[in-house]
Amino acid sequence: MDDLATIIFMAVLVIFSAYFSATETAFSTLNRARLKADADRGDKRAADVLRLAGQYDKLLSTLLIGNNIVNIALSSIGTVLFIRHLGEDAGASVATAVITVVVLIFGEISPKSIAKEAPESFARFSAPLLRVFMWILTPLNFIFSMWKRLLSKLIRIKADHRMTQEELSVLVDEAGEEGGIDSDEVELLRSALEFTELEAGDILTPRVDLEAVPVDATSEEVAAAFRSSRFSRLPVFEGSIDNITGVVHQKDFYDSDGLGEGGLRAIMTTPVYVPPGTRISSLLKTLQRAKAHMAVVTDEYGGTLGIVTVEDILEELVGEIWDEDDVVEESFVPLGGGRFEVDASLTVGEVFDKMDFEPEHEDEDLEYKLMGEWAYEQFDRIPRERESFEYEGLQVTVSEMHQNRIVKLVCRVLPEPEKGGEAK
Repeated sequence: MDDLATIIFMAVLVIFSAYFSATETAFSTLNRARLKADADRGDKRAADVLRLAGQYDKLLSTLLIGNNIVNIALSSIGTVLFIRHLGEDAGASVATAVITVVVLIFGEISPKSIAKEAPESFARFSAPLLRVFMWILTPLNFIFSMWKRLLSKLIRIKADHRMTQEELSVLVDEAGEEGGIDSDEVELLRSALEFTELEAGDILTPRVDLEAVPVDATSEEVAAAFRSSRFSRLPVFEGSIDNITGVVHQKDFYDSDGLGEGGLRAIMTTPVYVPPGTRISSLLKTLQRAKAHMAVVTDEYGGTLGIVTVEDILEELVGEIWDEDDVVEESFVPLGGGRFEVDASLTVGEVFDKMDFEPEHEDEDLEYKLMGEWAYEQFDRIPRERESFEYEGLQVTVSEMHQNRIVKLVCRVLPEPEKGGEAK
């Protein structure tokens, strides 16, 4: 073989090395969900790529065998060529350096970089030829597959291919960053992933905020409760709020023209009772089966902790749902002068993030506490309006109370004390 033919043959080997390297990268980084969507729309090449990807062990074995064959052949032929012209000592050294650089640049780095930018497109391009190589190398693939099984038995490898919630959450974030889905879709998917982790106790309306009517209430009292609360359903209690015995629907009340001889007992429905640890995904199914809209969350003594409605559950998935009559209340309101009015139901971490406030000492337990709960811990008693406390340069003042419960607080970052003096 003359020198020109040898160089041409070596160039062909470099091309095949690039092909095998790029194909390996393409199939290891391609987006299967995108290809499956294309295949469902009738893209035959996408379906072919998916079938090959399903045989990944055989595919990878083919690519590695092919890549090693062409690289070894390239190195051997190159060494012979350089020795022929430069002698045995210099030729071997020069051949090693030149072939290594050529293979790295044109057979590994460049093709893999290109394939990583468009893995699905390159996989479509390489699939037909790859299938031919897989058929040619079937005997070798069989030998290596047997070797892999032997190693698995010897080493006892336990493979777990299940995707965790954390991994799925990372995929959603990556899809949002790459522009595959918009920010609203990312938020919806993240809410769906976290949906199964929430419990009834996390989203209930506490008993102190309940609008309920006694079972012996008159028609006028029930009508007034519906008008003032603007709710379509009201819990009915007997004796005290700890003993909720039913739920009355506004439609049933007005369809029956108020209360007849049977009173509220005649038109109220039996509520669903659940413990606070019930997952809201399970609670939603329970409410659907019971054809109910409201569940009463009870404590270990059977007392009432609060209620959860279907709307409360759905809001955890799709965000706040506003009715026509709902009054929109902001939970975080800048007041100017570095002061912010915050809702007591916000977590301390949320408030600190919104204020861009970073305490000197981080407390992970504090981050997830509600502002109202935190304030009670600081005072160690029921506070009064306008009372305040300080925490690492942050002043927190109680601005609104309701029946011994903190509703609103005002947070202000205090100015740092001047060196050698006191704060102004």
